[in-house]
Amino acid sequence: MSFFKKHKDILLISISTILYFVFAYFLERTEFTKLLLLWFSLFGCSYFLIKSKTINTTTLIGLVILFRLIFLFAIPNLSQDFYRFIWDGRMILEGFNPYLSLPETFIQQGNSPISDANNLYSGMGEMNGSHYTNYPPINQLCFLIAALFASKSIFGSVIVLRILIILADVGILYFGKKLLEKLNLPVKNIFWYALNPFIIIEMTGNLHFEPVMLFFLIWSLYKLQQHKWIWAAILLACSVSVKLIPLLFLPLFLQWFVKNEQNWLAGIKKISLFYLIIISTIIILFLPFYSSNFIANYSNSVGLWFRNFEFNASFYYIFREIGYLFRGWNEIAIIGKITPILTIIFLMIITFFRKNNSLKQLITAFLFGLCFYYFTATTIHPWYLATPLILSIFTKYRFPIFWTIAIVFSYQAYANNPWKENLAFVALEYLIVFGVLIYELRKTKNYKIVK
Repeated sequence: MSFFKKHKDILLISISTILYFVFAYFLERTEFTKLLLLWFSLFGCSYFLIKSKTINTTTLIGLVILFRLIFLFAIPNLSQDFYRFIWDGRMILEGFNPYLSLPETFIQQGNSPISDANNLYSGMGEMNGSHYTNYPPINQLCFLIAALFASKSIFGSVIVLRILIILADVGILYFGKKLLEKLNLPVKNIFWYALNPFIIIEMTGNLHFEPVMLFFLIWSLYKLQQHKWIWAAILLACSVSVKLIPLLFLPLFLQWFVKNEQNWLAGIKKISLFYLIIISTIIILFLPFYSSNFIANYSNSVGLWFRNFEFNASFYYIFREIGYLFRGWNEIAIIGKITPILTIIFLMIITFFRKNNSLKQLITAFLFGLCFYYFTATTIHPWYLATPLILSIFTKYRFPIFWTIAIVFSYQAYANNPWKENLAFVALEYLIVFGVLIYELRKTKNYKIVK
């Protein structure tokens, strides 16, 4: 026992290194029991490493890099999306507009517009290949960079994409620490994101580009804290141009601008310019891809997430069962239209009736606005949780950390052949999440989010 206490940090680092290596190179996503064992073991090690009083910040930063580099040469094992990333990047390199064509069309015609076309289509799957791409322009730029450096090697493209994501996480670490210092919060909070096994596995390991989006978002918030709101607007537009999700936050800035000005009229003028810069920057970034069919294709692709897809939902599954009970069929087309409206109403409520004067209050509003959307959405893929996780470290709420642990239960669906969700596991996940959320709300005596 004394040996463990003396060398516990080295043991934790060694065990984590081995477990990440096994995860990266010796795990199939159908191996659910093995996945659970590795997942919970890594979270246990991560908790004790972050809580350790004998490990300094420099060492923790070193571990952030080390654990990510373990995945450098691994092919993603929990997601197929990277095949579409590579496809889009190579299409741009060959002069095609990825928003105007379907991979499925080229394959059916026996046409190979890019290197490894058949392998990439087979890898992404028929469902992905039959829909127009929905990845915004800066995300497409990342895909193009991978094509520039590795236009004929899927393995090489994976390495380039992974390096970009690692660099984004380093940027989050840098600006996240600085923002925590500005907000007088413990700097060590950043490691609840940076050393979270969910982030390392889902982002670095499975090549989801949330870190690039979050890099621009955190940098934007840092500039906002410095009252450099023009730069904040440009950076927020860049964040939206990686993933659209930060668009949800736009109404919530109202109070921050109005309350920090001498009069409300000056605040309205400034926030109007703030929005104008954001919208103008987004339009400029999309312009290279614009054509007469672009808007129809892109809006249709984005709309599919509301009308057609369902995975790992919470309240939506309850609404769906009610629909089956009274109507006899799946009402996703109707429910998918209602839930965005509910999200907009909720955002308006916390925009006008909740205090969002300080940056801490504003980020807390971001967190609850986004989580309301997720709780009512039809589809919640694991990697979506990166955003509430990073937001939570700037607040007093920690339920997103528990959600990143419980999200592993959603992968039980892939243990079945064909793919099929077990709603008992989905229920277990959300019981944990809502249990912690309710406990935290009661603990802070904040029964009303809009208080």
